[in-house]
Amino acid sequence: MRKTLNKRNTMIRFALLMMMMISLIMGSCSGRKNKLDKQNLIPEKELVSLLTDIHIADGLLTLPKINSWTISFDSISVYYKVIEKHGYTKEIMDRTMKYYFINDPKKLNKIYDEVLGILSEMESRVEKESIVEMAHIFNKWPGKEFYLLPGLSGNDSTMFDINLFKPGTYSLTFSATIFPDDQSLNPRPTIYSSSADSIDTGKRLYVKTIDYIKDGRPHTYILTFPLPESKIRHIRGWLYDLDNDPYGLEKHAKIENLSFIFSSAVAS
Repeated sequence: MRKTLNKRNTMIRFALLMMMMISLIMGSCSGRKNKLDKQNLIPEKELVSLLTDIHIADGLLTLPKINSWTISFDSISVYYKVIEKHGYTKEIMDRTMKYYFINDPKKLNKIYDEVLGILSEMESRVEKESIVEMAHIFNKWPGKEFYLLPGLSGNDSTMFDINLFKPGTYSLTFSATIFPDDQSLNPRPTIYSSSADSIDTGKRLYVKTIDYIKDGRPHTYILTFPLPESKIRHIRGWLYDLDNDPYGLEKHAKIENLSFIFSSAVAS
């Protein structure tokens, strides 16, 4: 299911689906509003699930690839197949919808509200998963997923090296938690760039840094690296740097949720 399940399209498609149901039901009516009983109807919970699947099938039919696979079917027959998959017949479905249309339209509205709620939740979940997946695809961070200080293995280094190959703007995003008992003075990231062939001896261009907040709560930070020229540059840095002697002092920090993203636009 794709982003075609936005709210406006959802309402439009449900209106069309309602018209289809009405035509089916009214076509089977004798013209008299006979009093219908509630026996042999599809249970409400199962009806919600069935209508949800019918709507999803209706949306899938608009996708070119799926539409080409089902070209030999008309949309009505696809709906019938969904009904049969749930273990019911067209006649039971017609009788159920006819009952609610004639005897309890308010309940039918409630049922459709439940279906819309399920579809909206599904859409939201798919969008979130898509965002996470896209972030994973475009994230070029070469280091660890997270850093703990003190390190579990005894290694407290947060150093990283990245080559920038094409002009544009690179953004490093991460969250840092510096706990109140951390003994570092002015904790911060320190990052600089230089030509790739002179990273140790060449001129260093330091990126404007930020000061970490030492309150024991995670804070999100974004650092940008514009590269306007068509040449390779090198980025080197430390996610945790400080002004006092690092040996012998108690460190207590966590750096996580790191992403390094490229944009073709050069920041001014």
